[in-house]
Amino acid sequence: MNLSYWEIKNWLSHIDYVIVGSGIVGLNCALRLKQRCPKSKVLVLEKGMLPQGASTKNAGFACFGSISEIIDDLKYHSEIEVLDLIKKRINGLQLLRETLGDETIGYQNLGGYELFLDSDDTLYNSCIEGQDDINQFLQPLFNTKVFYFKENNIGFKKVKSKYCFNPFEGQIDTGKMMDALLQKVQSLGVKILNNITVKAFFETLNSVKIETDHFDFTAKKLCIATNGFSKQLNISGVKPARAQVLITKPIENLHINGTFHLDEGYYYFRNIDNRILLGGGRNLDFKTEETTVFRETDLIQNKLEDLLKTTIIPDIKFEIDHRWSGIMGVGKQKKPMVKQVSNNVFCGVRLGGMGIAIGSSIGKALADLID
Repeated sequence: MNLSYWEIKNWLSHIDYVIVGSGIVGLNCALRLKQRCPKSKVLVLEKGMLPQGASTKNAGFACFGSISEIIDDLKYHSEIEVLDLIKKRINGLQLLRETLGDETIGYQNLGGYELFLDSDDTLYNSCIEGQDDINQFLQPLFNTKVFYFKENNIGFKKVKSKYCFNPFEGQIDTGKMMDALLQKVQSLGVKILNNITVKAFFETLNSVKIETDHFDFTAKKLCIATNGFSKQLNISGVKPARAQVLITKPIENLHINGTFHLDEGYYYFRNIDNRILLGGGRNLDFKTEETTVFRETDLIQNKLEDLLKTTIIPDIKFEIDHRWSGIMGVGKQKKPMVKQVSNNVFCGVRLGGMGIAIGSSIGKALADLID
């Protein structure tokens, strides 16, 4: 691409900070940098027309972890580590709400539910038996009881007679949230260039040379916020994890309100605009879903539809309106990776499917790594 003098001068010269990725982390990083250094020149590069990855493709769960997830985490992490993870999620959600406002992001505190399949005796019993211990474990964070079991009175089928409820879980409108975040950072003078793929970067003593599929340029500092795509920029320790989603057409008199977790959280659904949004199924074929390719598969989409028909809304006729997929970043550890890669390169990645909960705080932490 042959750039004009004006394009080079105004967009690609004297750049203080370049951020790769215009998702929740990248935009919050830009926001924090502008708050700290109002006169700095901040440029965000995004390879998609809209933010790729998961920021505009997630289910909009404002959650901190279901009871089965917390019990499972305690098998592989220390109590201190798990408590810290949950605390970071709670604080991250609060930061998101404070940054943009509840009304702006469509935040609703309708509570969270965990359902247990009839065949899940072991999982169900472990959660029943562990309920008191988990509530006591979370007491320092909530100062009250978090999880308790209630009778299934919503009409779900093929699940246990009781579900686990927590009143602290909420939901947001993902589209409104990202639109508001984009407007906020741009109002501060942050420039965002879309449809630009960063192919490589090379560090010099006081700057970073950045090669894209359209042009090359330099900046003082580089922040990588590409999460599931981080491996493409040689950031190790992060694997892509595709999540498939579908949403129904509007359903008259829909009686489901809240966020719902099923089968250890591998399936999740919620109400939105009188529709059911349902996602998950990665556990049906982990290897295939370890990809950066946006695509839906018959195996998972058929399973999602079957859950709607047999379990979630078994007595209601429905039509599927849209299907899509998003790419998350996961790793052997659930702890996000926020670190200095080299003198002038930094990264904030591996959000583990908790982008809504921790994306704002990870973006802030990424910015604060830079002197």
